[in-house]
Amino acid sequence: MLKAIELEKAYDPRLFEDSIYQQWKDSGAFQPRGKGESYTIVIPPPNVTGVLHLGHGLNNSLQDIIIRFHRMRGARTLWVPGTDHAGIATQNVVEKKLRARGLNRRDLGREKFIEETWKVKNEHHEIISRQLARIGASVDWSRERFTLDEGLSRAVREVFVTLYERDLLYKGNYLVNWCCSCGTALSDDEVEHQDTPGKMYHIRYPVAGEEGRFIEIATTRPETMLGDCAVAVHPEDGRYADMAGKSLVLPLADREIPLVADPYVDRNFGTGAVKITPAHDPNDWELAKRQDLPVINILNPNGTLNGEVPPAYRNLTVQEARDAVLKDLKDGGFFIKEQEISHAVGHCYRCHTVIEPFLSEQWFVRMKPLAEKALASWKRGELVFYPRRWENTYEHWLSGIRDWCISRQLWWGHRIPAWTCADCGRTFVSRTDLSVCPQCGSVRVEQDPDVLDTWFSSWLWPFTTLGWENPSCNTEDFEAFYPTSALITAYDIIFFWVARMIMAGLEFTGQAPFRDIYIHGLIRDKKGRKMSKSLGNGLDPLELVDEFGADALKFTLAFMCAQGQDILIDKESFKLGSKFANKIWNASRYILMNLEGCSLRANPELASVDRWIYSRLNSAAGYMTDAFLAYRFNDAAQRAYEYFWNDFCDWYVEATKLSMKGGDDAERDRAVTVLLGVLAESLRLLHPLLPFVTEEIYGKLPAECKQDGPAGRSQNKLLINEAYPRYIDGRRDTEGEERFSFLQDLVRQIRTLRSECTITPDKRLRCEVRTAGERGGVKGAFLREHAELVKLLAGLGDLALTTTRSGGVPGETPDRSGGVPEHTGPGNAPDGAIVLAGQDYEAHVYIAGAVNITALAEKFRRSLERDKKYLSSLKAKLSNSDFIKNAPPELVEGERQKLTEAIERTETIEAYLKNMAGTKGQE
Repeated sequence: MLKAIELEKAYDPRLFEDSIYQQWKDSGAFQPRGKGESYTIVIPPPNVTGVLHLGHGLNNSLQDIIIRFHRMRGARTLWVPGTDHAGIATQNVVEKKLRARGLNRRDLGREKFIEETWKVKNEHHEIISRQLARIGASVDWSRERFTLDEGLSRAVREVFVTLYERDLLYKGNYLVNWCCSCGTALSDDEVEHQDTPGKMYHIRYPVAGEEGRFIEIATTRPETMLGDCAVAVHPEDGRYADMAGKSLVLPLADREIPLVADPYVDRNFGTGAVKITPAHDPNDWELAKRQDLPVINILNPNGTLNGEVPPAYRNLTVQEARDAVLKDLKDGGFFIKEQEISHAVGHCYRCHTVIEPFLSEQWFVRMKPLAEKALASWKRGELVFYPRRWENTYEHWLSGIRDWCISRQLWWGHRIPAWTCADCGRTFVSRTDLSVCPQCGSVRVEQDPDVLDTWFSSWLWPFTTLGWENPSCNTEDFEAFYPTSALITAYDIIFFWVARMIMAGLEFTGQAPFRDIYIHGLIRDKKGRKMSKSLGNGLDPLELVDEFGADALKFTLAFMCAQGQDILIDKESFKLGSKFANKIWNASRYILMNLEGCSLRANPELASVDRWIYSRLNSAAGYMTDAFLAYRFNDAAQRAYEYFWNDFCDWYVEATKLSMKGGDDAERDRAVTVLLGVLAESLRLLHPLLPFVTEEIYGKLPAECKQDGPAGRSQNKLLINEAYPRYIDGRRDTEGEERFSFLQDLVRQIRTLRSECTITPDKRLRCEVRTAGERGGVKGAFLREHAELVKLLAGLGDLALTTTRSGGVPGETPDRSGGVPEHTGPGNAPDGAIVLAGQDYEAHVYIAGAVNITALAEKFRRSLERDKKYLSSLKAKLSNSDFIKNAPPELVEGERQKLTEAIERTETIEAYLKNMAGTKGQE
């Protein structure tokens, strides 16, 4: 015999979330189990010096949902956690700390600086680990990795050397993106272009030997003219036909530069003459190579002008030099005019400093051969993007890929495994550290001071985290879990990371590192703006967990995460998940507190309402399974919400009250047994989306209800290890759902009527339901069987039923088939009643004794007047072509939905007024 089980009166996730997470962790629930097919994901490693923002909260919530789902489906699941050493970002953090102490990294020296950086890494790593635990990430902590740990460091060196041996890696002087603040080169993908106000300056370049003649050029960066090597015109531009072979005098620099002809120049733009500065513009760099022009670098690594410029400008910053050059141009009569413009300017993705094109010796990876393999893999169907439109982006980027600059002028990171001999000048790339020159035997060998781009270790993440260090080092984990199953990430790093991982996986393991690539949107505020510190619109996921709970965070983000769309969200949004978790808690609490004196029965007989809820649960399980497998997280979450809140709580739990409170002991025991079984399976259904609250409640359930049920038997103590409900064809009850849908429609209409008429719950109404025809007869029989349930749910004191198998309902004209016509709205009402109509039935609800008809009619007329004005405004908005064209699609769809609802409400009120015209009630 059961006893009542007490849950806390108020849902408070702070009371159990931490302890449940520890229980999962201690039990080994996060580690791979069994011998089933593997399902593996590797976490996109957060920067070790960062803290998790809401974007991380979204990404890790989605990964947790999908890994829990596959774990419950019996897969050997592995979710590998880890962090990224984040070269530039981490070094910036440490250098900032040093500056606060009046020091810089060179004051410490390389070795001491790296020691300080490891200390910062360890402090921040603990913070990130705690944050992941707080949001419920079910990662296998025993397999945690770091991009600078010993195993990954060995793999990075192996890959570098192998690329060099395969002639896929080279070193040379090339124009790179240079961040003067960070003091390092950046790859093209690390430069963020922003529209910025600027000026176009027009300058005279005198023609050498021809006094009074000049060529006009225009530039946004006049200080770079000090590094000009030529002026170029189009070879077919007639304006300059007589100037072939001539030279120009470079203002302020006291040197001559040639006028060259090159088809790169757009002769229709401006004067058709372009200044050529090869060391500080990528297009000029390419033109200079074609024309065999000299290259003059005018910048120091710190962004000041160097000794290649006249003495007056040396050691000035770029902006200082620009101001000085403009003044001198004006004083010398070379300045023509300036124009206000807006142009795209590259900025460092880390510190947001303006990027300077800079000539520097760097290491590069030849990307085209790798990209060709990655494209071929996609075309063979080995990669699937969700949503599919990202495949076009992937193809476009790989088709136009440029070589990747991988060296960084930093101290924190993987030091480049290349050594140069001071005596013979040779450079050697080696898997082992060199202390002696392999060529001449000199001991004066020095390792390259630069480190590798952070992404160079990250692109190896899917296989190095599983133990790969070289082609012959295939660990047990690598054999069992590689290739991984899916990658879940945001679209803002598809170039940085996703495409490169595919290239690396194919080059070094012969296989794509994953098959499914789910690209989710970005978190934005309700105005559509990206969340940032400067805007003050950011949301801290840990603060949200503290206020609403981890389940509320996870469920809300999943509910709002539609494929291919960004998520517009604010703090209030998370009340959705909190209210749903609270609903699960309260419904379960009600059930568990009413178990006193009950006994569980073996193989209880199912009533029609039981078969209906199992059919609805079965349908939800099938739909949610399909949604999870297709990464439609919002569809899964919305179906879970609809099933548990509407089907289970609003209908089934309410329906069981007749047996729980009005039945004999045998019926009560039967009903409780089924109810607990449905609850247990419903908790399994919801677990991936709301793991903490479902685990807490599941642990309170009687052991017997977890073992016996239509879904089979369980021996698990923890819900995390339970089986996910599977769709079972034999559970499907289409006819039962159709009949129960009729009952629901009737109850909803009566409830709506009560609400519109402001009829209090204590007033029990009388209702006559009339059905006709064969379908109506089936529904009538079902209604007769569940009359007490309808009375309970609709607040009725009396329910009468009339079924006409031929002829029709009194007051209606029979159709030719002998049934009742299908109504689209309320029809003619008997005295004192409002008619509610549905498919194959109509209901007469007698309200005259419960309301003041005259006052109610006046209320409806005023409401109708307001509704028609509202309806007109909606129609006007939706007939505005500018609104349809410019408004976000989801906003337009929302307005259309409002219009549909307004039309339905208006028609309903009009029908009520028509019914009431001849009704006498309380005056």
